[in-house]
Amino acid sequence: MPFIRSNDIVLFYRRAGRRGAPRIVFANSLGTDVAIWDEVANALAADFDLLFYDKRGHGLSEAAPTPRGIRDHADDLVGLLDHVGWQDTMLCGLSVGGLIAMDLAVRAPARITRLVLMDTAAKIGTPDAWNARIDAVLENGVASIGEAIMARWFSPAYRVEQPEAFSGWRRMLERTPAIGYAETCKALRDADLTDAITGISAPTLVIAGESDLSTPPSLVEETARRIPGAVFRIIDGAGHLPCIERPTDVAALVRGFSDMPTQ
Repeated sequence: MPFIRSNDIVLFYRRAGRRGAPRIVFANSLGTDVAIWDEVANALAADFDLLFYDKRGHGLSEAAPTPRGIRDHADDLVGLLDHVGWQDTMLCGLSVGGLIAMDLAVRAPARITRLVLMDTAAKIGTPDAWNARIDAVLENGVASIGEAIMARWFSPAYRVEQPEAFSGWRRMLERTPAIGYAETCKALRDADLTDAITGISAPTLVIAGESDLSTPPSLVEETARRIPGAVFRIIDGAGHLPCIERPTDVAALVRGFSDMPTQ
C-alpha cells in the first residue's frame, strides 16, 4: 500500500486509471475514505489518470498531533501532488474536500487546471453546531452521531433500496477516529472562503445532490455564484454523496466538464 509523509503527516493514497492520461485528484468528505470514489473511478479509469487519498485523521492516514485548518489540509495535498510528480491537475473536492480544493485553487492557481466542487460551500455550518458535534464525538465517539449523519448524507430512497450498502457506509463513518473527525470539524468550523473564492481563475463545475441535507443545493449554488464563470448542476435523486448514490452521473459530469473548451 502506498504511504507518504506530507506536511508532517503520513497519508495513504491510491492510483487508478491510465498513466499519462488527463489527471484528476479527488479530495474526500468528512468521515469518509477513498472507497467513496470506487464506482466513479471505474467509470473514468479508461480515459483518466486518477489519484485518491485519505485526508489526515481519516481512513489509513495519520491524525494531526495538534489542531490544523483547511490550509494545512491543502498543504498535505500539495505534498502528495509533488510526490507523484503532478505539477498540475483537475481537482475534485467533496464537502470539506471542496473547501480544501477551493483553498488550493486560491493560493496555488497554477496547480489547478480545472476545479470540480461537489456538495460543498465557501462556509459550511455555524460555530455552535460544529462545537456541539466536536464535543459529542470526543465524549462518545463518532458512532454516537452516526444515525443523524447518515440521515443527512443519503436520500430516503437509497436507504430503502440499498440497505446493505447503507449499513456498510455507516460502518465506514463510525470507524473514523474520533480525534481525526473532531479536528476536521474544527477546520470546517473555522473556514470561511466566501471572499477568497471570487478570485478563483480555474474553470469550475459546481455540483449539488438534490436531496443533500448537509450542504443544501441553495447553499452550494450560492458558492457557485461567487466563482467567476462557474457552472452549476444538480444531480437528481442524490444526497450529500452523489459519488455513491449516482456515480454514473458524477462521472458523466466530470468527463463532460473535462472536454469543455476554456475561454
